[in-house]
Amino acid sequence: MDEATLRVLIDDITTGRISADDALARLVRLPFADVGDALVDHHRALRQGIPEAVYGPGKSPEQCVRIVSELLANGTGPVLITRASEEQAKAVLAVHPDGVQRAGCVAWRLPDPSQRRSDRVLCAAAGTADTSVLDEAILTLEAYGFAPQRLVDVGVAGLHRLLAHVDAVHAADAVIVCAGMEGALASVMGGLTSAPVVAVPTSVGYGSSLQGVTALLAMLSSCAAGVAVVGIDNGYGAACAVARMLRTRT
Repeated sequence: MDEATLRVLIDDITTGRISADDALARLVRLPFADVGDALVDHHRALRQGIPEAVYGPGKSPEQCVRIVSELLANGTGPVLITRASEEQAKAVLAVHPDGVQRAGCVAWRLPDPSQRRSDRVLCAAAGTADTSVLDEAILTLEAYGFAPQRLVDVGVAGLHRLLAHVDAVHAADAVIVCAGMEGALASVMGGLTSAPVVAVPTSVGYGSSLQGVTALLAMLSSCAAGVAVVGIDNGYGAACAVARMLRTRT
């Protein structure tokens, strides 16, 4: 249930297109539904502007099926499961085969391309090894109505590769940067654009990269003021941050 759907429901009650009993039956599932081992939050889009997503790790395939089924049957807007194992994805797609599977995620009810927002979101990965995290962010943004631009392998080891796309950087309304190793690309991006920059440290790199901790600390210590940083490998969280930033933009 999102704000637009709730307004339609109120209008339908007012005009008599739906009975009070039918409306009550729909509202009973607000703010959440109990599906066994999970309380599905149908109220989240009303509170946050972003619907609940399903985090795969720690859940059985059967639990994933129940949660996704509840969101599809009684919720509105996109439905997204992140970090899904092959077993989880196979189980849910067997029941709901119209999902789009990419980057360890599955998404349903993606907006039609003609309904995408006009905001220009640039998603850049320092290296090809960072693309799984980048693509998680991109699929999440697509689910939330954006049409992000994907830019891959533009890290600081060959800075001329990024500078060849500097016009796209300057044109962006928001930027997501995914980088492992020393995470320097976030500072470079932060110095090139006035748009919000959300940095995602990835767990890519050799021993002293400490599975992303070095990139995380480097991004948090960036000399480019105002760069926001999410957790290691959290492409989904970066996309949600951008969606919140741009939600009220006109």
